[in-house]
Amino acid sequence: MEQYFSATQKMEQEVMFPSLLRGVFPQQEGAAPATGGHTDLYERYQLLKAIKPMVEKGLASVNDQSPTSIDTDRVSDEGADSNLEERLSHHVNGLQQVLTDLTKNTKALTRRYSQILEQISLSEDQSSS
Repeated sequence: MEQYFSATQKMEQEVMFPSLLRGVFPQQEGAAPATGGHTDLYERYQLLKAIKPMVEKGLASVNDQSPTSIDTDRVSDEGADSNLEERLSHHVNGLQQVLTDLTKNTKALTRRYSQILEQISLSEDQSSS
């Protein structure tokens, strides 16, 4: 979880001009860029920024649940309780995978943005020489 928030914070600090990401598509290492039907990095940046508050709000709502609200949510059906641990494990694993994927996407976007800035800087240096 901390890695996700750290990567998102770094992305927000480094990406000062998101419009530079328009028309730039994510590349898988060792593969040619795929442009057919994929979102560009600008759209991905917007998505990652939109997701962050949802993740934060979701965590806050879990942390804010009072014991009384948990007590009222209890159901007398003991059959439903028998696989709670299994269901919880499944959902936690799914959440962990989603956060890992979001972290990878965020770090890749930030790296690519830094590369774009380096290219711009190099081309400006060459044109001023």
